[in-house]
Amino acid sequence: MDKETTEAPPEQRLWQRSTAELVKQYQTDSENGLDEQEAKRRLTRDGYNELTAKKRSKLLRFIAQFNNSIIYILIAAAVITLLLHHYSDSAVIGIVIIANAFIGFFQEIQADNALTKIKELLVSQNYVIRNGQKIEVPARELVVGDLVNLEAGDAVPADMRLISADNLRIQESTLTGESNSVEKTEEPLHRDNVPLAERSNMAFASTAVTQGSGMGIVVGTGSQTEIGNIQQSVAEVKTQVTPLMKNLNKLGLNLSIFIVVVAVLLFLLGLYTQIYSLPTLTIAVITMVVGSMPEGLPASTSVVLAGGVQVMTKRGAIVKTLPAVETLGAVDIVDTDKTGTLTKNEMTVTDVITHDHHYQVTGTGFVDSDKGVSGDVLLDGQQVAWRDDQNFVELVKIAGTTTDAELVQTDGEWSLTGEPTDGALTTLFHKLMGRAPEVDELDTLPFDSAYRYSARLINDDRQHNELMVKGAPGTIFDMVKASHPDFKADHWYEQVNRLTNQGLRVVALGWKDVANDETEIDMDRVADGIQLSGIVGIMDPPREEVIPAIQHLRQAGVKVNMITGDHPDTATAIAKKLDLDESVHAITGPEIDQMSDEELSRQIGHYNVFARTTPADKLRIVRAQQANAKIVAMTGDGVNDAPALKQANIGIAMGIKGTDVAKESADMVLVNDSFTTIVDAVAEGRHVFDNIQKTIRFLLPTSFAEGLVVLISMIMGQELPLFPTQLLWINTVSALTIQFAFIFEPAEESIMVRGPRDVTRGILNKVDVFEIVYVSILISSLGIFTFDKFVDANILNPVLGSTMAVNIIIFGKIFYLFNIRNSYPIISRHFFENKMAFAIIAILLALQAILIYVPFMQEIFHTASIDLYYGWLVPAICGFVVLVVTEIIKLLRIQYRKRTGQVTKIR
Repeated sequence: MDKETTEAPPEQRLWQRSTAELVKQYQTDSENGLDEQEAKRRLTRDGYNELTAKKRSKLLRFIAQFNNSIIYILIAAAVITLLLHHYSDSAVIGIVIIANAFIGFFQEIQADNALTKIKELLVSQNYVIRNGQKIEVPARELVVGDLVNLEAGDAVPADMRLISADNLRIQESTLTGESNSVEKTEEPLHRDNVPLAERSNMAFASTAVTQGSGMGIVVGTGSQTEIGNIQQSVAEVKTQVTPLMKNLNKLGLNLSIFIVVVAVLLFLLGLYTQIYSLPTLTIAVITMVVGSMPEGLPASTSVVLAGGVQVMTKRGAIVKTLPAVETLGAVDIVDTDKTGTLTKNEMTVTDVITHDHHYQVTGTGFVDSDKGVSGDVLLDGQQVAWRDDQNFVELVKIAGTTTDAELVQTDGEWSLTGEPTDGALTTLFHKLMGRAPEVDELDTLPFDSAYRYSARLINDDRQHNELMVKGAPGTIFDMVKASHPDFKADHWYEQVNRLTNQGLRVVALGWKDVANDETEIDMDRVADGIQLSGIVGIMDPPREEVIPAIQHLRQAGVKVNMITGDHPDTATAIAKKLDLDESVHAITGPEIDQMSDEELSRQIGHYNVFARTTPADKLRIVRAQQANAKIVAMTGDGVNDAPALKQANIGIAMGIKGTDVAKESADMVLVNDSFTTIVDAVAEGRHVFDNIQKTIRFLLPTSFAEGLVVLISMIMGQELPLFPTQLLWINTVSALTIQFAFIFEPAEESIMVRGPRDVTRGILNKVDVFEIVYVSILISSLGIFTFDKFVDANILNPVLGSTMAVNIIIFGKIFYLFNIRNSYPIISRHFFENKMAFAIIAILLALQAILIYVPFMQEIFHTASIDLYYGWLVPAICGFVVLVVTEIIKLLRIQYRKRTGQVTKIR
């Protein structure tokens, strides 16, 4: 169904309403507010101003852990072993099933608290006008039509339409993603379509007042607020099944069907040919099924995934579900927030232009040092004595003197209190002066959108006082030109345009001397005699590590998109600085809103910068990308990111600057907010998938070989070389030892120079299937051939022959392991990289010795003490044959890839 545009119906365009219209619509009073009786009636009608999270039954959560094809295989194996009266084997498999269920259950409990966390964003108390009296009311008891008073430091308790705003600024980053607080006004906006970030006469629940005061009429409470809409979006978004789990479920289902079909056909064939008696036939078929069932697959996969999770934890990423670590390896697109993720969220002065020169200021953000923030002034790339430029000196003085922002050092880290733009100017003063500014303030005129500048009058310890101004360049230029007709405004506007085209925010600074008896600012005379010191360009600097990280992702075939609430020009300029792509193309949220879902899906791939976006836009962007069969990772830190984080195939939240809602909605949390960790995660995800794929490629042919030994023997009508208990032993001991060797296999060199895997193709390709078939046949044939050769010749009795056959299967696995560990030839420098593989093989051989030579094991598993030649040398020769054959085929594949120019990789 097509997405409707965000052009609201007339009755919902609250930003267009006058105060009188609002009073009429909400049946309230702009002076006295509601009376208590009406407030109680509305509270009864609409309910409390709070958000509720729907709880899911813990029992259903637990039961859902068993709804998995891999678990079905384990259950089938447990039932079969139970029917064969192998109670210990059945118990072990049952324990694995239950343990996996509990692990998944507790992970889900921890990871699904996003809706609960959103509840905590609503504040407890607010001042309200009722019956003409200002009273304090619990926020949960606010109703539509209430008149709420807002002051600096307050949290906004509900969605409101402002009817008065006195120098009011509100921090809305949790909703819009913009780092700067937003100027608010009570004046109606006369457009039909106004993005959330530009609704300057609205205040929204969960945001915070940073400056000034205001009054608003409550227009939405609880679930009817913007934050409530986000909660509803989070609730409606279904958790995505990871590509790996889809592939494993499909593989498990296909294997189950295949094995069961073969078993049924074999049973029917046995009945028809009467090769065995019915009891013997039944045992033989069950033995074949047990031997063929890859019982170790779920456990092995889980252990490989758990190993990847541990690696990511050490690298600064907390992965909340096991399959999520592999999903990153399949990612095609990383949609990332700009502020705080790609940039530092530390507004910094990078350019200073005075009458004579254009300077660059180094040192981005709040640089840690003993003296505070640091940086140098460059002119044409060379360090310069900036104090020789009197205009620069005066500009630095104004920058430090006219701001209220402060840099505070806590535990060796510098942080900012105050407005980001003021913080940038304070930081400039710190960098160049090496100290905090000392101000003897006489009077201050705060910034106001009506006149677009701020001013401060100070005692300058001279014969006069000094008035300093800073603000919008156009405003300051007009002031200067009024007193200095020769002022070259066109030249300065060109400089401003140069900076804004680079994505910088521009502030102009000026000053004038006033009489020492003048102690108050007279707005009517501020412009008289003002002189321009210069302009500064301010930017939120990119993180140093982000540019190479983006390059690594691009090299790996992963597209990086920027999603931000910023202006498209600013976002585009930052994207170019980050080298986001060879060409940067931006689209805005309102433009997205004009598209249907189908149109957006068709067009989405043409853009890599999404500006002026709302939470709904982010969600649609992710869904449109997924509609094109893309695996999408989404990073974010605000409440506004929560729906998209949950919708994405892999949601990534910031650990330091991220909100609790974002963290709980995500699959992975970056502990240090480092974008570089995403590169590590992609590499580790691919490494994990390679190791899971190797595990499956190893497990299936070796399991099928066991089943084929039974199948071929039945078809030939001869004695079974292997007993059911021996098959269970081989499967169990392999699951506990050799299959875990892949956990320690290091990543291959090509892992980040190949594109994302095609998740629609499944885990195994045609070459892998061919390999599984011929390796199965090879190992089983060697087992049957040697058994028949030595038993038929009466060299070995059936028990010794069976003992030898068990070791042939084991050695076939060992030597095949050396072939499949990596895609390099066995004779290479990579042979000894996985030292744990050799330790695991030693443990496996020791267990085999116990199986063969310990008396009570001989009774349980039908083995017998066998000499070195038949028990160990012959199996080793058979295993070496497996290695030689598989290595020859591997070398042929390597040569084929070199001829065709393919990247060496596991396939």
